[in-house]
Amino acid sequence: MAFFTVDRNKAENSRKPRLLDCGERLYDAGSEGLAWRLQRGVIRLDSPHANGERFASLAIAGDIVGCETLLFGAYTFSASALTGCELAPWPEGEPALAGESLLASLARAQQRAGEIVALRGGQAAERVLGLIRLLVDQNGQVILPMRQDIAEITDLRFETISRIIKQLERSGILNPARVAGVHATRSFHYAGPN
Repeated sequence: MAFFTVDRNKAENSRKPRLLDCGERLYDAGSEGLAWRLQRGVIRLDSPHANGERFASLAIAGDIVGCETLLFGAYTFSASALTGCELAPWPEGEPALAGESLLASLARAQQRAGEIVALRGGQAAERVLGLIRLLVDQNGQVILPMRQDIAEITDLRFETISRIIKQLERSGILNPARVAGVHATRSFHYAGPN
């Protein structure tokens, strides 16, 4: 019979919340690790591809990312912060609550998958507005990902994204807002319809 020793200090440290800066990698596809609940921010999920990685989905506050490690032992996607993020190890608390939490998160993720597919077709301005509506918080504030990430998510050109965001600013739908630690060209108050 084999016995495994557990470094309790290492296990405890890995269960601590994490803060990520924009562009920082949370994990790579194929690596081992924890599942995380995204407390604040936006995470980009990419799938491995022959030519590198391709955009697969988004996770926003409240979502659980990396839960596949509980079944398969490794991450299926690579995950990177599109904005500053705060994450907590998952599951948190009682096992019964964790199960309910996972089901709710999976239902939200499935709904979001449909919304993300819609971001890749139709009029360019509607694609960008659709993404903004996904990311706006309850206070009407939105921190946009970098323009190149928006282009990849919406399947539009970088120049198109820049032009549309400027048009939204001129029309008053996006109003610049100051957010500590966020570049001025990425933080806004959203004044459009939900």
